[in-house]
Amino acid sequence: MNSSRERERDMKGLGVTTAMVAVQFLEVGLNTMLKAAMSKGMSNFVFVVYSNGLAIFVLLLASFIFYRKRRLPLLTVSLVCRIFLLGLLSCCVQSFMFTGIGYSSPTLASAMVDLTPAFTFILAIISRMEKLDLRTQSSLAKCIGTVVSIIGALIVTLYKGLPIINALSSNGQPNEVLLSLQSNWVLGGFLLAIGSLCLSILFIVQTWIIREYPAELIVTLIACIFTTIQSALVALVAENDPKVWRLRSNMELIAIGYSAIFVVAARSVVATWACRKKGPVFVALFSPLGMVIALVMGVTFLGNTLYLGSLIGATVIALGFYAVIWGQAQEEKTIANGGICSFESSSAKVPLLENKGLDI
Repeated sequence: MNSSRERERDMKGLGVTTAMVAVQFLEVGLNTMLKAAMSKGMSNFVFVVYSNGLAIFVLLLASFIFYRKRRLPLLTVSLVCRIFLLGLLSCCVQSFMFTGIGYSSPTLASAMVDLTPAFTFILAIISRMEKLDLRTQSSLAKCIGTVVSIIGALIVTLYKGLPIINALSSNGQPNEVLLSLQSNWVLGGFLLAIGSLCLSILFIVQTWIIREYPAELIVTLIACIFTTIQSALVALVAENDPKVWRLRSNMELIAIGYSAIFVVAARSVVATWACRKKGPVFVALFSPLGMVIALVMGVTFLGNTLYLGSLIGATVIALGFYAVIWGQAQEEKTIANGGICSFESSSAKVPLLENKGLDI
C-alpha cells in the first residue's frame, strides 16, 4: 500500500515538473518573439493590454468547458480583493519585464528571472510559508544558494565583459534590423530585477489564494480581467501617440496571439496549479532553466552577442540554483521518512477542497 502511494506521489510530482519545464520553453519563446516585435516599433505597454485582453476569451472558453459539470467553490469579497492584488502584480511583472527586455535582451531577462527563487525563498520565510532551521544542511544549502544566485545575477547585469560570440547575418554584416535598439544593460537589468521581485510576490499571493480557492482557471480568468484594465490605464498614461495601438506587422500579431494562448493563459494556469500542489518556492525554482534556453535562442534567432559576463554570471547562478535544489530534495526526503518537516510549503494541502481544482 505504501509503495503504491509513493509511486502515485512520484507520478504526480513528475507531472508537475514536466509541466513547469514546458512553461519555461513557452516563456523564453515569448521573450524572443517580443524582442523581435519591439524592434519593429511595437509598444510593450500596448502589447500587455492586447495579450491579456485576448487571453480573457481563451480562459472564458476553457472555464466554460472545464467547469460545465463541476461545482465551483464560493467566491467571497475577500478573495476578489486578493485576486485584484494578483492582477496588479501580474501587470507590474509584465510591464517591468517587457520594458527591461526592450532595453536589454531575452538572455538578460532569463538571467535576471533567476533571482526569483531567491526572492521567493526570502518572502516565503517572512510570510511563514517556509520555516528555516540553519542547523540542518538542507536549510543551509538553500541560504547559500540564495546568496550565490543574487551574486550571479549582479555579475550578469553589471559586468558585460568581452564578446565571446558575435552573431552575424548571412551576408556577414550585423543584423541591423533586430539590433536596432541600443542596449542599456544596467537600466534593463534593474527593471528586470524589479520584475523578478514582483514575480516572487505574485507566487506568494497566488499560493495564498489558490489554497483557499482551488479553482485555477477561475482565479486566472478574474486576475486576467483585472490585469487588462490596469495595464490599459498604464498604457494610456505612458503612450501619448494613438498610432501605437495600431498593429503594423505579422510579427506583432503572432507575438500577441502566442502570449495570450501559451503564456498569459496556459502558463498562468499551470503555475497556479503547481503552487497549490508544491508551493511557491518549488515553482520559482524552475526559472533558471530559461537561462540556457534563452542563450541559445537569443544568439541563434535574434543575433544577440554572447558576452563573457553573461557566461560567468549564468554559471554562478546555476551553482546557486542547484544548491537550492539539493536543499529542497533533502527536505523532501526528511518529510518522506517521517522526520521533522522544516518547510510547510512542500506539504501544505487543503484536503477538503483539493478535488475541486485542476487535478491531473
